[in-house]
Amino acid sequence: KKDIPAVNFIIHEIHCRRNIEMCPFCSDSIPKSEMKNHIESEHVQVTCKCRMKMESSLLKDHEASSCPLRPVLCQFCDIQLAFNKLQEHELYCGARTEPCGRCGRHVLLRELPEHPRLCG
Repeated sequence: KKDIPAVNFIIHEIHCRRNIEMCPFCSDSIPKSEMKNHIESEHVQVTCKCRMKMESSLLKDHEASSCPLRPVLCQFCDIQLAFNKLQEHELYCGARTEPCGRCGRHVLLRELPEHPRLCG
């Protein structure tokens, strides 16, 4: 799958046929001696803590960006919780109040960032 000089083509092709295989899963060129290790490390099926099955090479990205159980921080209290619990928690947590240091009124935590403009 690479450009090579025409002069070297026959020798290169013989070398590749003897030593290189195409991975049946990802179509990468892999040395024959490393194919078993490649398949075991990249393409074996694993199960995430959210019970979703995927290739092991995809697990880190899934856990970091799309797993419903990935840890995230609440914007109001900085507690860490699972992503799928965040919305419910922030609805409750953002409805708590704190007194404004300038006007003394109790302000909802979710309205606190805009409050200084209205506070006067």
